Amino acid sequence: MEVAILAVIFGSIFGVFYLYISSRNKERLALIEKGADASIFNLGKRAGSSWKVIVLNFAFLLMGVGLGTFLASILDTYSNLDSDAVYPALIFFMAGVGLYVGFTQTRKVVD
Repeated sequence: MEVAILAVIFGSIFGVFYLYISSRNKERLALIEKGADASIFNLGKRAGSSWKVIVLNFAFLLMGVGLGTFLASILDTYSNLDSDAVYPALIFFMAGVGLYVGFTQTRKVVD
């Protein structure tokens, strides 16, 4: 039974990627047949900036998780709040704040 579940999961993942790649290829071939310029496929791609975006967002995410853990530890120590609720709540909240800050900073790096 487990093998069938894994086969369905991996088959679904393969199917999604196959459909994405094949439809993208067909779309590009149709545009080329109509005489469209090939440079339209590179619009929106900025050389060398994608790694900066990934590193910046990952750094802010990890900083948010670390800060959330630290604040949860402080709240757990100095308050009567339930530690089973405080830790996940603050970790997820601060991770979200970190991703938001990373998103806003990414616009400055890319532009």
